[in-house]
Amino acid sequence: MTWFEAAHEVLDLYAANEKPSRDLEKAAVKASLARLVELAPGRAVEVRIPPHAAVQVIGGTSHRRGTPPAVVECDGRTWLSLATGAMSWHDGLMSGKLHASGARSDLSGLLPIPNVPLDYGHTDIP
Repeated sequence: MTWFEAAHEVLDLYAANEKPSRDLEKAAVKASLARLVELAPGRAVEVRIPPHAAVQVIGGTSHRRGTPPAVVECDGRTWLSLATGAMSWHDGLMSGKLHASGARSDLSGLLPIPNVPLDYGHTDIP
């Protein structure tokens, strides 16, 4: 199963008022973030999807300790909606479910994440 298929399974469960398993949601979030890192490598922006994962993306200023200069944060459901295109960046911000701070935190140009893996070994979910 690809990250995209897993993400849609999670979102379909939420749409049916069912809670997906934590493992499935975590796997979909982590795999989609891995794909984002492939698309936009770097350390200028930290993307946090608690409690599942956090990654750093986008070239430029590096972050090593303390609070990073640019942060994006949301829950797993919101992230998967953004990653698949089910929710726009603007709608995420306006809903209050997505928080972005810092000069380089606008990821709208990277979303939705294309459903074509760059490296097949890093995007499949068992």
